[in-house]
Amino acid sequence: MSTDSMFVHKMWQDDELSRMITKGKVPFPMLSDGGGNVGKVYGVYDEAGGVDVRGRFLIDPDGVVQGFEILTPPVGRNVDETLRQIQAFQLVRESKGAKAAPSGWRPGKPVLTPGPDLVGKVWKQWTVNKAFD
Repeated sequence: MSTDSMFVHKMWQDDELSRMITKGKVPFPMLSDGGGNVGKVYGVYDEAGGVDVRGRFLIDPDGVVQGFEILTPPVGRNVDETLRQIQAFQLVRESKGAKAAPSGWRPGKPVLTPGPDLVGKVWKQWTVNKAFD
């Protein structure tokens, strides 16, 4: 979602994204928040510039923000990392907290089992599995 109009989104899709994405189309709707109302709620609206600062919010099905990242305009976001984090949050949610996804975790890689037995021993799992990095 951005403060850009639907016309700017169309131009961005037609002239830029279609050349950058393998399948040629963004696989989700691009939303316009021309007045910056949503950006204001999340604290990313720049009143002086009339635009949102680049932000990414991962919101679970219950409406709870599980993760966020705010970047200044010269730095781009990493879509692969965003997808990895969404998969990790889904894993944790589906396991009802019985599993934890360590840094760099990818689907199919080892997970951690939170609990008292793990305290002070994450390094052992990290060393044995070497799959966390």
